[in-house]
Amino acid sequence: MHELRKLLEEVARGIFPDADGVVEFVDQPGPRDCGVIAFTAHSVVFADVDREWMRGLLPAGDVSAPLNPPFLRALEEWTGRRVDNLDLLAVAGALTGPPPLPLVEINDVDHPRIRRALQHRDGVRAWQSDGGVVLLGRGVADRWEIAIEVEDAHRGRGLGRQLARAGRHLLGAGQAVWAQIAPGNAASVRTFLGAGFLPVGAEALLTQQITASTPADPPDHRAEGLAGGALRT
Repeated sequence: MHELRKLLEEVARGIFPDADGVVEFVDQPGPRDCGVIAFTAHSVVFADVDREWMRGLLPAGDVSAPLNPPFLRALEEWTGRRVDNLDLLAVAGALTGPPPLPLVEINDVDHPRIRRALQHRDGVRAWQSDGGVVLLGRGVADRWEIAIEVEDAHRGRGLGRQLARAGRHLLGAGQAVWAQIAPGNAASVRTFLGAGFLPVGAEALLTQQITASTPADPPDHRAEGLAGGALRT
């Protein structure tokens, strides 16, 4: 098991790295995943870089440095990638029973939300409700990740919170799901907090630039770790 995946699984169980001011450097878990995750006074850089050179860019005692622009810019230049966003990282465990609202699985691989998700995740599955969509897929270090989307006409009614909570019901027993939330999107932060997600850190992913013409693989409907092969009702 890759060391980043092991660390994330421990955090999902409430076991956090020591707040020791350390910046760990580990190999990328795969060609796609590259970036920085910061916990309380402990950061992990997962990038195939010259570690000693990168360490020299980190001011001693500055626990915020790995997510600050100078260091991230150096990572961009070394890897030839771009920082996609700086996100709040939150996690929640699976819930038993049916989701809190009716959902229908989307099987159209050309659905725009699915195509976007496939640029960053594997094994993507998506479900639609009246006014919204919830997606699950395997992201960084093979962790389960969730994304939701609410149509403009249905906002302000608690639908986002229901969709975020529904994602937890769609997981298999014992699984955890991660949400990457733009900190400035206060409504989204409140949505995931209200759905039982726990903030555990921050994350900056460095992505390869993908154009609109880049083909995406179809979703893998055999994705392991979900609640059975079909949606529970």
